[in-house]
Amino acid sequence: MNHSTNTTPQKHRTAIPSGAGTLFFIQTFATLGFAVLYSTLVLYATKKLGFSEADADAIMGVFGAFNYGLHMFGGYLGGRYLSNRNLFVLGMVLQVLGCGLIAMEGVWGLYWGLAMFLTGSGLNVTCLNMMLTQRFAPDDNRRESAFLWNYAGMNLGFFIGFAVAGYYQLSDNYRALFLFATLGNIAAIIVTMSRWNILKDINTPLIEVGRSQFIRRMLIGIAILIVLVPIIRVLLTHAAFSSYFVVVLGGLIFLAMGVVTYRHREAEERRKMGAYLILAAGSLVFWTLYQLAPMGLMLFSENNINLNVYGIRIAPQWIQDINTVVIVIGGPLMAWWFNRLRNRGWRIDIPLQFSGALFFIGLGMLVLPWGISLAQSDGLVAFKWIFISYILQSIGELLISPIGYAMIGKLAPTRYQGVMMGCWMMVTGVGSVLASYISGLMPTNTGSTPVLTNPGYSSVFSALGWGSVATGVVLLVLIPLLRRLIQQRAAA
Repeated sequence: MNHSTNTTPQKHRTAIPSGAGTLFFIQTFATLGFAVLYSTLVLYATKKLGFSEADADAIMGVFGAFNYGLHMFGGYLGGRYLSNRNLFVLGMVLQVLGCGLIAMEGVWGLYWGLAMFLTGSGLNVTCLNMMLTQRFAPDDNRRESAFLWNYAGMNLGFFIGFAVAGYYQLSDNYRALFLFATLGNIAAIIVTMSRWNILKDINTPLIEVGRSQFIRRMLIGIAILIVLVPIIRVLLTHAAFSSYFVVVLGGLIFLAMGVVTYRHREAEERRKMGAYLILAAGSLVFWTLYQLAPMGLMLFSENNINLNVYGIRIAPQWIQDINTVVIVIGGPLMAWWFNRLRNRGWRIDIPLQFSGALFFIGLGMLVLPWGISLAQSDGLVAFKWIFISYILQSIGELLISPIGYAMIGKLAPTRYQGVMMGCWMMVTGVGSVLASYISGLMPTNTGSTPVLTNPGYSSVFSALGWGSVATGVVLLVLIPLLRRLIQQRAAA
């Protein structure tokens, strides 16, 4: 392998970039294992391993925080030490080993398996995005379409993963489920290896170094992976401390970005960075509510929703497929509708979309107390209410998630794009921890009944819904300011 080859992005302007289609399938397979753990971890910990709901929520919060937090480090480690494709494959290998341990080794296997899985999944998501974006020249507008396809591939993986997880959940066969999760990761490795040369890095610092330096960096990168696993294992065992650590770290990173923004010399870039900080702070409310899906909202669905629909038993994981269907179908429809509105003179921009996302996820919470008030005599809530809630939450996701990634390219100066992308991902990680705290405030289902727990759930969902709507109103009021900060000033 020639590590000093300097292929410029210009080469990829005239044809469909090699590897872009392959990455769609890799993304789908790579998502399967994460989808299984994301949708099943709390249920497995409480029903099979005997964890309390609070302990299971805490582990799930740390799981989400480390997964998204490590995204910040993945691009650096891949671009400078291991190469993106090497780190991706090594991460997939760790995920295979992790799922295998979770399937076979009980509580001990859960902690070590999660440590391996998180090290892999946390680092290699950024590698996938970097491999895809490098297929395109900086000014190639086909990149947006490629990422939309990649987003569709990810959601296809989620759909399959949730569907299979629900099937095994109904039969209480967790071992087979986690072994299935390894198959998607193995398939991602096979596809990557089969297209190895096509997926090589194109424009990273690593390809500029000589062979001996490359080997040295490779060994350092592997050593970092080996050290990360036991560190994350310890942090998972001390989930309470880890949660506080993630929140404090997130706060410090946000303050550091504030200082960097204040000291930035170029006035127009400084204004855009200020707008980014305001929008990122507002998005924390959205991601906190969104991350309730695998925690408190999953337990509410399992225990308080009537899951017998037209004679069919609905697995809790299948409920999350509502989200994937809305994303896959609604994404293109929303893009078409917004284009029509813009052509008619409507101003559909980032601040308005962020505000709308908060309104929709707030409404997604507020419909649940309404459904609870109409519950049956046994306390079970009709399935249609959780169905409506997930549709509203998914519309909110369409308004903020892909827009957030596009926001980085629009608002971040070139030198800070990597850092600001990492900070954006860190917001989701902090939201995951906060979601675990909120889930801890929800009623305990063990030894109780829906009639007894419904009032507690109703109170929490109402507070969350109105809090999100209030934050949306604040962003709505700030739209004129945000637009002034974001607006490109004409040259004098």
